[in-house]
Amino acid sequence: MSLGAAAFVISNPVSKTAEYKKITADKKPFGFQISKYTQKQVFHENVSETDFAFRCAQLVYGNYKQVNGFGENKEHILLISKKGVSRYSVKGNTSLKSGGDTQHNREKNYILSQGENIPPLIDMGVFTKDGKVINAMYHKYKQINRFLETVDDEISAYPSETLNVIDFGCGKSYLTFILYYYLTAVKGKKVNMIGLDLKKEVIEKCEASARKYGYDGLRFELGDINGYKAPFEVDMVVTLHACDTATDHALYNAVSWGAKMIFSVPCCQHELNEQMNPASLKLLSRYGIIKERFCSLATDAVRGNILEYCGYKTQIMEFIELDHTPKNILIRAVKRPSTPQVVKQKALDEINAVINEFGFEPTLYKLLIK
Repeated sequence: MSLGAAAFVISNPVSKTAEYKKITADKKPFGFQISKYTQKQVFHENVSETDFAFRCAQLVYGNYKQVNGFGENKEHILLISKKGVSRYSVKGNTSLKSGGDTQHNREKNYILSQGENIPPLIDMGVFTKDGKVINAMYHKYKQINRFLETVDDEISAYPSETLNVIDFGCGKSYLTFILYYYLTAVKGKKVNMIGLDLKKEVIEKCEASARKYGYDGLRFELGDINGYKAPFEVDMVVTLHACDTATDHALYNAVSWGAKMIFSVPCCQHELNEQMNPASLKLLSRYGIIKERFCSLATDAVRGNILEYCGYKTQIMEFIELDHTPKNILIRAVKRPSTPQVVKQKALDEINAVINEFGFEPTLYKLLIK
């Protein structure tokens, strides 16, 4: 089978008691990442391109009866009979190129694959009880995986086997549960995670769900983001849809604690809209919808630069398509070992230029710089 393929699926176990129900492999810059799925967990293994063919043969021989390899335009199929006789064929695979909706196309690109036993996804109504994506929830499934991909980019390079995580404004916490599952079951980390929210009934329900799922390293607390004291040294701060300046207080806490990673999806940004008074660019405040969207984007641009000033490598990215949700910007910030003064000064100069032009006084600026 051609190693020009970008993804492989090893399936159809010889025995019903096989340890792994399915094995997938995806092309990565270093070679291939192999994912081995049990009934409840997935285990990852990284293999160089040179060693991949041998490792693939080790996994398949005597254990599985089918291998599918997917390239840009073709599907390579290897079928192995009970007697060990192999049959190889190639067919056109235009569905991958055109974004078709085949099962393999769905599975190969996502961190959380169909067929896994992930109770929070079942309770959300994203998965059926047998681990299949419900058609009406496929966009939500994509959104969840896209978020995990932004986290995975950093977690894969993070050396510590233990992670202390704070999730601010966790709400009903479905994504908190899924993040915990990903960090523990997929990445094999030992995780201490706290979800914080202001609603007592929400916290009680989340605590009950965490115990039901057996997520012993996850707990929930009632409290305000502003002034919250972390009980441990924080590695990661997550803040998803914390409203308006609550996002700023979450980012302030993360910076104050020296958190190594920050993942923030802002929401309901009103502060700058109420303050905006352009010195010369009056056009941007004339039309309500333009003013609202500009202020939202400016808020996040300023937040990104403040994080840069505070020693973080910061990216602002779209993590899901606009037609699925208007809350589609994610701020990802990773602590640098050191930040050159010239980088900090440039970030600060750009912040001050925006503030002076539009009459802004953002909360995060007041907390961390002013």
